[in-house]
Amino acid sequence: MSGGAIPGGGAGGRTRLRLYVAGTSPRSTRSIESVRRLCEHRLGGACDLEVVDIYQQSALAGADGVVAAPTLVRLSPLPARRIAGDLSDERRVIDGLGLDVLPMDSGAAPREAVGGGAGEH
Repeated sequence: MSGGAIPGGGAGGRTRLRLYVAGTSPRSTRSIESVRRLCEHRLGGACDLEVVDIYQQSALAGADGVVAAPTLVRLSPLPARRIAGDLSDERRVIDGLGLDVLPMDSGAAPREAVGGGAGEH
């Protein structure tokens, strides 16, 4: 089901993520906040995040092979990758999904780090 709906790559090189949660539990809420923060700060906003409640869309969860929540799936770029469990450890999520992220410099805003220069253009 999800395979036909997901193109081979994100639009404009964007990363496509699908986060499976179980209802509105505190753990689900923390997972959503952690992944949104990752998308905004470490992926520079070049991320499309879809949140799926496994209680409401169990068929989609089954099609993606999700058996536990929270589970975060990188849909694109291909190949798809997934990570389950505690998503608050940013480094674990980045490494587990093989995400290409912005560097986190102390004191520098993540979006400013995109150029990679020494401040001159």
